[in-house]
Amino acid sequence: MQNNYTYASIIPLIGGETIAMQNAFGKKPEYILSYSGFKANDSQLLNYYDNTVPYYLLDEDNQNMKYVKHVDVVNSVCPCAGLSMLNTSASADNAANDWMLESSRHVLKELRPKVLWGENAPGLYGNMGKPVVEKLRRIGEEFGYTFTVYKTKSTLHGLGQVRNRSFYFFWNDKHCPQLPYFSREKEPIEECIRNAFVSDDDPMNEVVNKTKPSEDPWYRYVLEEMEGGITHQEFYKKLKKSTNPINWVEDNRGVNGFKQASEWFTEKGLEKPAASAMRMYHKLKGGGNIMRRCVELGKGHTSAFVGHFAKQLAHPDEDRYITIREALSIMKMPSDFELQGGLKNLNMICQNVPVTTATDMAQSVKDYLDGKLDVIHSEFVRQNNLNRSREFAEATASLDEFIN
Repeated sequence: MQNNYTYASIIPLIGGETIAMQNAFGKKPEYILSYSGFKANDSQLLNYYDNTVPYYLLDEDNQNMKYVKHVDVVNSVCPCAGLSMLNTSASADNAANDWMLESSRHVLKELRPKVLWGENAPGLYGNMGKPVVEKLRRIGEEFGYTFTVYKTKSTLHGLGQVRNRSFYFFWNDKHCPQLPYFSREKEPIEECIRNAFVSDDDPMNEVVNKTKPSEDPWYRYVLEEMEGGITHQEFYKKLKKSTNPINWVEDNRGVNGFKQASEWFTEKGLEKPAASAMRMYHKLKGGGNIMRRCVELGKGHTSAFVGHFAKQLAHPDEDRYITIREALSIMKMPSDFELQGGLKNLNMICQNVPVTTATDMAQSVKDYLDGKLDVIHSEFVRQNNLNRSREFAEATASLDEFIN
């Protein structure tokens, strides 16, 4: 099969998806397109490539755009905040969604690739994303492309974190291909962390949180009072699955455990944790929900590696938090990738696309180009890797009718 396909990236952020394309296609991108607002993120990928890949800013480099040539595939990682469940203002009308619409229109109109594909929040696949999907689909129709939206989660691609995502694909074709379903053997999160080590002098060995997990008040309560004075290492060996100390209190002592914890914190002179524990007690007693930010102990798989979670994940064998290298490993970035700027840019890792998930998508695109995928005789397809289902309709069908 052909192995000389060319590709480019638009808004790659720090590059997980672009590196996945490199895994599937065996080469670096021909060039990278972006906008000035993403330069800080993009610079991480450019540095990884030793600044050997041409980089053009669509809002600044109009004179240089004449050097941008046709490629077979373009991939994209537009900001997902507009449809993210972590964003309290998420909606189809959120301005962050405009990047996906604007970049798609530019690529389909100006570059005319055989495939444009990208990643976004799980909300793109659901009801909240319907208006955005409709706009994307209409952009595709305008330029002669069919459209697929695909739902999956990272555990199905071998990663030890439950990270639900949506992918979208424009096909320069009359019909959509049948994309594969995936269910790969999962690497436990603790093994991913253990296997991350590169060398003693790796600049990415910096710990993301300078305190020790066992110094966290809630973890102290679990280790010292509930478990009789055992160590972090001893407690971790007891675990059957991922947890955190606040969950451990509730699971083993119920709501009253928070009142007991408050009393213990008071005895130890820990006034703020004592007050917080009592507020939790009253909130849970009244049927409410509580914030559970404390040490995270990963075993098997964890929740999504995003936001505050990155600075609270403990090492499975040592009484410390993870390093930047271990954070990169959790997202399956290459062992020679270095995060410029260190801890101040830690969130760029969390905003990234897990390389293993993206590699499966990139390989599917290559398989399509090689003619290996079956054809679905439809111009619009929704595939769900979670339950291995698919829905399809003609392009003239109502999106509301199609989804509902």
